Amino acid sequence: MPATPVVEAEPRKRWLSVLAKAKPAEVAAAWDGLAQQPGYRVLRAPEIGMVMVRGRAGGTGDAFNVGEMTVTRAAVRLETGVTGIGYVAGRDRRHAEIAAVVDAMMQSPDLRPLAEGIVDPLETAQLQRRDAAARKAAATKVDFFTMVRTRGPAA
Repeated sequence: MPATPVVEAEPRKRWLSVLAKAKPAEVAAAWDGLAQQPGYRVLRAPEIGMVMVRGRAGGTGDAFNVGEMTVTRAAVRLETGVTGIGYVAGRDRRHAEIAAVVDAMMQSPDLRPLAEGIVDPLETAQLQRRDAAARKAAATKVDFFTMVRTRGPAA
């Protein structure tokens, strides 16, 4: 069985993030729209669990626990031997499994162009939503100013 190809960490982080943050319906529609889906076997069936979310006071201060959130994870191996993982927020098992398959496809030189047809539109949709939210927030921005009071001439 061939080993999983070595992929640079930064590009993989990007596509795993896109897959994790995508709406489950968008992921399923992109997956169902593929002309050919690769064969794979499930290594770790999608399972639901909890993770602790941590934050930092003021963004840079001391770390603190914000609370727990539900995540679903899965792991698959393509017929070519490439292994993929998927971690998604929430309880959508199909989303996690598809994310794992697409992760494996992105690592495979032969299947990467097919997988990019899933990841790139998902990323574009996320950027458009983020831009729309930023424009909406900017439209409600209020600039406050302070007038300096001066004392008049002494009488």
